Amino acid sequence: MTRHVAMWSGPRNISTAMMRAWENRGDCEVFDEPFYAHYLAHTGLDHPGRDEVIAAGETDWRRVAERLTGSPAHGAALTYQKHMTHHMLPHMGREWLANVTNVFLIRDPRRVLASYIRSRPNVTAADIGFLQQQDLYQHVRAATGHAPLVLDAGEFLRAPEAQLRALCDAVGVPFTPRMLRWAPGPRASDGVWAPHWYSQVYRSTGFEVPAEEEIELPATLAGILQEVTPAFEALYARRLRT
Repeated sequence: MTRHVAMWSGPRNISTAMMRAWENRGDCEVFDEPFYAHYLAHTGLDHPGRDEVIAAGETDWRRVAERLTGSPAHGAALTYQKHMTHHMLPHMGREWLANVTNVFLIRDPRRVLASYIRSRPNVTAADIGFLQQQDLYQHVRAATGHAPLVLDAGEFLRAPEAQLRALCDAVGVPFTPRMLRWAPGPRASDGVWAPHWYSQVYRSTGFEVPAEEEIELPATLAGILQEVTPAFEALYARRLRT
């Protein structure tokens, strides 16, 4: 029986590095933001590479959900699904979430915003996924009867092996050291949007603790930060501690 791990993150987190780690196991098929094409087609938003994303992806969310809960194309025993929480639009059904193991990946919203505006200067609270992340967390908790795992990127990067071991144990798969290191460069599994967003991941060979730097956000982002911080803090209080 295939085990499906769905990792729910906002943008500008370590979700792509995490995808590298899971793909490097050797027994895992990965999905890079499988709802992105539907999200762009439905919302009409202008993202870098928008037309290419829609052309390359599946715009019917039902077909995507069916694929995510079915048997992997190459017979893998495990899938890792890198999801953006804001891609789950209100009209999209959530019944399929009961058939995957849901994990939530959070990051300090100040750092998310500082990174996001380097690639896309115009941003709203809906773009960075914190409110949707809290909503999805509450849905999964109510639907399954237990609290799903929450990982904080900052704490994860300070102890990646310990956190990965705990994560693997929580989702019921063996840990392998292969998850800690990988070859640099692009992967065939990367979405077509990768050249716009993945430059740092292309250079990476493993999880690295980022340099501690002061975050100075434009005053125009103060309202967004105030709006999303309570959602982040609610999930941060439930984070995995190792």
